[in-house]
Amino acid sequence: MSNLDEIIKSRRDTRHFTSDAIPDEVIQKALQAGHHAPSVGLTDATKYYLIKSDEIKKAVKELFLDYDQKAANLTDDELQKLQYKSLKLEAIEEAPLGLVICYDRSVLNNFTIGTVGSNEAIKFSAVCAAQNIWLSLTEQGYSMGWVSILNYYQFKQLLGLPDNIEPLGYFCVGKPATNYDNQPMLQQLNWKQKQENPIVEEILVSTPVVLESLRGTKQSHSSDSIISEALQQKIDSKTKPTSSLGVLESLAKQIGTVFQTLEPKITNPNIVVFAADHGIANHGVSAYPQDVTRQMVTNFLEGGAAINVFCKQNNIALTIVDAGVNYDFPTNVNLVSAKIGKGTQSFLHGSAMRKTELDLCFAKGKEIVNSVFETGCNCIGFGEMGIGNTSTASVLMSILLELPIEDCVGNGTGVVDEKLIQKQNVLKKALENYDGPNDLESKLAYFGGFEIMQMAGGILQAKQNNMLILVDGFICTVAFLIAYKMNPAIKENAIFCHSSAEQGHQKILDYLNVRALLQLDLRLGEGTGCAVAFPIIQSAVCFLNEMASFESAGVNSRQL
Repeated sequence: MSNLDEIIKSRRDTRHFTSDAIPDEVIQKALQAGHHAPSVGLTDATKYYLIKSDEIKKAVKELFLDYDQKAANLTDDELQKLQYKSLKLEAIEEAPLGLVICYDRSVLNNFTIGTVGSNEAIKFSAVCAAQNIWLSLTEQGYSMGWVSILNYYQFKQLLGLPDNIEPLGYFCVGKPATNYDNQPMLQQLNWKQKQENPIVEEILVSTPVVLESLRGTKQSHSSDSIISEALQQKIDSKTKPTSSLGVLESLAKQIGTVFQTLEPKITNPNIVVFAADHGIANHGVSAYPQDVTRQMVTNFLEGGAAINVFCKQNNIALTIVDAGVNYDFPTNVNLVSAKIGKGTQSFLHGSAMRKTELDLCFAKGKEIVNSVFETGCNCIGFGEMGIGNTSTASVLMSILLELPIEDCVGNGTGVVDEKLIQKQNVLKKALENYDGPNDLESKLAYFGGFEIMQMAGGILQAKQNNMLILVDGFICTVAFLIAYKMNPAIKENAIFCHSSAEQGHQKILDYLNVRALLQLDLRLGEGTGCAVAFPIIQSAVCFLNEMASFESAGVNSRQL
């Protein structure tokens, strides 16, 4: 074949191969075609691994079979499940050669042309390379089959790939045993018909995005004074000296007022941990590399982190959200995908995100909280994970409270001495470099983090749903501060669970004129402060609902 159109039309996702060996020159020509594919910023981030070992092929096949069964269980009905199981979706052991096409995420550790809009551009380059290889093999009388039904985490471990190398999948390579009647195999087997023509639509009008969460947020009215007075009377009538339960009494009154009842009950409590990466982390502001975000999210999913332990201890549901981690997690893990991008850009020399992305953050945060609310949850805690996010939070605090950055910056993940001074200098320089508009929306987009803005949107929605809002440490309190600037009434629903070891945290609490429940020098994040404080919150509800009154116990209140 010499006509490009014919080659493109003849390319097939092949699942049936002959046992013919593949000449080395065929593979080399195909890989060279992949090398000629577009490469964002000429990074050469695409990597190739050849697999001829029967032992490795067998191990990859076992990974496929495990996930193939999970895929079958996701079908809509028994008939579809039978149809699915009848499909041949791989030829891992039959094909003479296995090819793993990967991309190297480590190129993002340095400035790379073409990745400012989307870090995924390096992955797109690898996909272009895969297509070139496919077309070259087709032209030479060979073909490829793409196997993506795998646990990618286990797949990487099996192949011994380093953390920064991400596979597109496993590709079976060989001489095709059939031409599938010159049509895609799934179409030939009547699984689905491919549309005859591409879907094309011209955009004629540019529609400006309005950040609804910053404009026109509904203000809540003050709680009904009648229920507040009734709660106070009920609290004072308990068999105890007046105010002797201290903070528990004010907690009980607050919770009863939020739920507008003398017998409040917390149902299906849930802590939501939002995770994302930050471009500013590439400037040495953290004691840990950016990839720790991905590692910790994996730890959350595997149940090994502090927040997992404390939630399990206190019977709290845990929701993990990928708000913008620089990693592609498997699609079947128990993770809420709300990824805006693979981390923000560095705000040292430019905007962390676009205003459209800021708008999307608020929308995603609200959507996530609504989905939690629909489970019957009336008490939601907010937590976060993201290397570099104390830097982002410090800058946002400096802007929101008009304080010098030195008064806002803390140790974060453990930055001390010269590294702390460097962190302060980097953030001070970033603030000095800003020459954009003076409105809050523009500054939030320029200096924001995906997880912080999703939390802010979520907090606003939690108030709209009249949920009890548990606020964790420094970063979550900055997210609360952003939401508070838009709707001060959210403070009525908020419980500030602890005052952290970050110097800026207590300053924000003082500004809000609120008192934290605990002082334990925590600075872990993850929502751990919410989980640890939860039993105290439950104690406030329990005494209000279950403790005897002077009248019911037959106790003379004048004797106390």
